[in-house]
Amino acid sequence: MSLLLTGMANGFSTEIDGTVQGMGAQSWVLAAGTTGRIVGLPSIASSAVSRVAHESGVTVAAPAIVAPQTATDAGTTSNIFIIGYRPGDLGTPRLSTGRQVESNGQATVDSSLGLAIGQRFRVAGESFVVVGTVTGRTLAGGSPAVYVTLRDAQRAVYGGRPLISAVLTRGVPAQVPKGLALYSNARIEQESLDQQSAGVSSIDNTRYFMWLIAAVIVAALVYVTALERVRDFAVLKALGASSRLLFAGLAFQAVLVALLAAAIAAVISNFMTGLFAQPVDVLPSAFVVLPISALVVGLLASLAALRRAVSADPAMAFQGA
Repeated sequence: MSLLLTGMANGFSTEIDGTVQGMGAQSWVLAAGTTGRIVGLPSIASSAVSRVAHESGVTVAAPAIVAPQTATDAGTTSNIFIIGYRPGDLGTPRLSTGRQVESNGQATVDSSLGLAIGQRFRVAGESFVVVGTVTGRTLAGGSPAVYVTLRDAQRAVYGGRPLISAVLTRGVPAQVPKGLALYSNARIEQESLDQQSAGVSSIDNTRYFMWLIAAVIVAALVYVTALERVRDFAVLKALGASSRLLFAGLAFQAVLVALLAAAIAAVISNFMTGLFAQPVDVLPSAFVVLPISALVVGLLASLAALRRAVSADPAMAFQGA
């Protein structure tokens, strides 16, 4: 569970980074005063594209729309993020299967939406057919991205008005027109992740609590074992075993139990990530930290039984002799 919770906390960052970087832009020009959170971008006039395109340092300027919506398929409603772009321009996603969107009424969807190529769905009264799929393009804890033409997105989000969410640029403008503000990919990602900070913090706190529970369980197991081995400890003490040697034996048992549990957890977690709607991204570093954490848990757990082992009376070794 600790591994899965680590992956869930990291999943927020992974999905934001993947979606932002997948737009292919070097910078974003947004409405002045906005926080820069990709899940809640205010609208600006489409004419901003031509204004930004004439700024020094800009080689390509393209419009984009990113907005939350709901998709309906055969009576099933799903929360999505619709992403509108000009086909072939910045914002064009890298496909996993199928082909790119070429005209209105077509869509590329993230595989988590569960729609296959050729299936139809509706967004805000507009009908779309799936022509391609992408992987790992979600926002807000697993809401799949749906890529459509700019015109389709304007109809679905803004009622057909000439509005957009952002101007994507290749090349960074030296300055931006009045009423607009410049944002880097990194800032967009950080601002968007900050919005999820409460959720990430809750998951992290739960993960620490799980480690505490693990320590208590291992400590209880070792302590119960120590109670059953009181006579063994008495014999060892009668033979001259030091407290340090007794602790080493208990620590070995506790660490072995913790490491075996960690190894089993590492294997099982790989099969459980697909059970969650939210992206779960367990980094390789987590598999390094896990055995180290298990080692620490095992050592701390062995301290619970040490007192019982040390207090064993050597005279018990000769009882019943």
